[in-house]
Amino acid sequence: MSYELASDLTTLQQRVNHFLSDKLQSNETFGSPLMEAMAYAVLLGGKRVRPFLVYATGRMLGVALEKLDHSAAAMESIHAYSLVHDDLPAMDDDELRRGKPTCHIAFDEATAILAGDALQSFAFELIANDATLTDKEKVAQVRELSQAAGVSGMCLGQSLDLLSENKAVSLETLELIHRNKTGALILSSVMMGFHLSEHSQNLAIKQPLERYAKAIGLAFQVQDDILDVVGETDKIGKTVGSDENHNKSTYPKLLGLEGAKQKAQMLYQTALDALNELPFDSTALKELAEFIVNRES
Repeated sequence: MSYELASDLTTLQQRVNHFLSDKLQSNETFGSPLMEAMAYAVLLGGKRVRPFLVYATGRMLGVALEKLDHSAAAMESIHAYSLVHDDLPAMDDDELRRGKPTCHIAFDEATAILAGDALQSFAFELIANDATLTDKEKVAQVRELSQAAGVSGMCLGQSLDLLSENKAVSLETLELIHRNKTGALILSSVMMGFHLSEHSQNLAIKQPLERYAKAIGLAFQVQDDILDVVGETDKIGKTVGSDENHNKSTYPKLLGLEGAKQKAQMLYQTALDALNELPFDSTALKELAEFIVNRES
């Protein structure tokens, strides 16, 4: 039977969504809107690329999906929290996310801030409570996710991104921003799947996976920048032209639209070359890379 990425994405999207929903519903709310806002943020929609990478990498390396559920859900919780905070008036001031009102519009700013805070804590709670992992594996997952999400990863990238508004930055600086802001969690997703496998100490497997993840992480942002120019609001789920409105440096602005498209294709080829070094069936990861650089949303 031939592999179909769309079907696999849907299956794993549903899996992580059901898992997140079950875990969130186990908490008492006492009349607070906090849990509702958390669920709204994390279950609002989205492609679930990061949980897919946790699942697909681990599965490729022989890890059972049940051993990957908590880590995949934790990754999506961190991603969701970052989007809630990213959309706030103090950050990007967006009113639309995944085709729906952003969390602070659907609720209010204070609730959105708390929902983001709680989703971040929830992510690490999920890993800590994972009965399928050894203590050593839990520490490895917490270390991986915390480093990717914090001052040496995503948060640093967001800070640098804010500093770059209304400034002309170099291509090198732009890549530094996005290797942290977008790429760090994508790399971490692949590494979290890898860490739970029996190959977790094998550099001959780890290094190609890192090159793959770094390439698609940057390609994801390049394609995001392209869609901000040529995309359609009803397809991409957020306002087209928001980067231009915030006077941000982007790949189309620095390289031109065609240059940005060529950059995405170059990164795609880098990702494929890395996977070709692995002695495993990497079809799912290859097709995801193609999806990332050719997506319209």
